[in-house]
Parts: sequence; C-alpha cells; structure tokens
Amino acid sequence: METVQGYVILKAATFETGHGFALGHNPGAPSPFVTWQFTEGENGHRDYYWGRYGTSQAWAQRDFDRRVDDYQQFYHAAVKHTELGPEGVYRYYSTQRPVDIGTYPKPPDNQPLSIVNYDDDRRRPVADGRLMAWGELTYAKPLTEKQMEDYELKPAPGNPDRVRPSITARLKEGTRGQAPRRSPARSGAIKTMRNDKGGSPCTKKTTI
Repeated sequence: METVQGYVILKAATFETGHGFALGHNPGAPSPFVTWQFTEGENGHRDYYWGRYGTSQAWAQRDFDRRVDDYQQFYHAAVKHTELGPEGVYRYYSTQRPVDIGTYPKPPDNQPLSIVNYDDDRRRPVADGRLMAWGELTYAKPLTEKQMEDYELKPAPGNPDRVRPSITARLKEGTRGQAPRRSPARSGAIKTMRNDKGGSPCTKKTTI
C-alpha cells in the first residue's frame, strides 16, 4: 500500500466504476487519521481528494464505512476489491512515558512494526479521548495481557482482537437456533397433592 501526503493507507475499497475510498494514518500529524475518495486510472494510478481528517481510528473506520455504504447506495455500484495495508494491525499506546529503550516488549516472533513518539513532547488524547498517551507502537500480532501490563501499554479500541460485532449482528447471533418465543399468557398448572390422612390423591389448581 502507498503513502499519501505522509499518511500510510491502511485500507481501501475500489468500485467497478474506478472510484473508491481509502483510510490513512500518520501518527505524527495533528490529525493522525484521514479518509479520502480517489479515482483510479487505467494504469492503476490513484488521485486522492476530498479528505476528511480526525484524531481517532474508531472515527476514521466509521467514516470510511459510511462513505463506502453511501456510494454503493447512491450509484448502485459493486465493490471490485478491498485492500488492507501493512499497518492495519495491532496498535498500543504508551500512556505513562515516551517510548524509549526498555519501555516496550520485543518478543522474538513479534517485533514492533513502528514506534512513534508524538511530536509535541506531551501526552495527546487518543482512543476517542478516553486515554492520554505519549506515543504508540504497532505490532503484526496482538500482545498478551501480561506484556501490556508489564509495560503499561493500552490497546487501541480498533485492534482486530477488540472490535465487537455490531448490535444487529450480536442480536442475530444470539437468536440463531432458538425457537420463537411464545407471547406471555396466564396458564393453569395442575398440582397433585396427597391429603393429610393418607387418602387418595387430590388435585389443586394453582395459577401461575
């Protein structure tokens, strides 16, 4: 995937019309996330325009999805292909200190892909304003809970292992295979009881 105006393209969707949308990330920029529309020529070259800039990956993902859906509905166009960039991976924020030697995990099979300290030398709001961080790291694989705890790193909400399905998807999954629920109604239950004298059983109707 390419870099546009300092932003690495994390994902892109191209329609059969030759138009498409892209999501980019530049951790050193004041607005580190952007979504663009683009036009793709016959030689594969893309012209990017109509950028929308924001400070959180969650916002950028929502905006990207919204722009793709709106274009599909308005032009009745089909997506030809989608692409995921090399940094569409696992992001962690350093909330207690700038990232430096000895302040982050380096597993032999999961070395950091990128290490960034924010340019303003102070903590910056991240994760939709829920955290304050000095910098961030990206990895190809998720860190373990112990690794995050040992180095006081916080995962980005948009990480692949932390994205929750939509409410609609969760509701559909929860009702799959279940029999339709009956509407509540008053019903009678017949309860068999034996009288105190040891005689024949008698019945008592209790209302539930």
